[in-house]
Amino acid sequence: MSGLDGARLEALRLLADRPEMSQRELAQALGLSLGKTHYVLHALLDRGLVKANNFRRSDRKWAYAYVLTPSGLREKLRLTHAFLKRKEAEFETLSHTIARLREELGQQGPQA
Repeated sequence: MSGLDGARLEALRLLADRPEMSQRELAQALGLSLGKTHYVLHALLDRGLVKANNFRRSDRKWAYAYVLTPSGLREKLRLTHAFLKRKEAEFETLSHTIARLREELGQQGPQA
């Protein structure tokens, strides 16, 4: 999963929980610059994964709710599945590496 896929997944997860987040709040939660967040968010909007609804009675003129569309929910599920699969493979590799290192240490005995 590329860094962009990771950012998209995290953005979808955050917006599913808090659709009223501002781009600035989203940028802070993602740990990305405002410009990069704008790029990620507009990629989600352009692909039809998120829909921006303007709050009609908001005190803030530019307040939006970013709502996941049905295809956005499917993409979130797909990205989550791919992320989990990758992390499980990494865990398996790491487990084997740890076991091998422990074997090596056990064969060599304690070092002072």
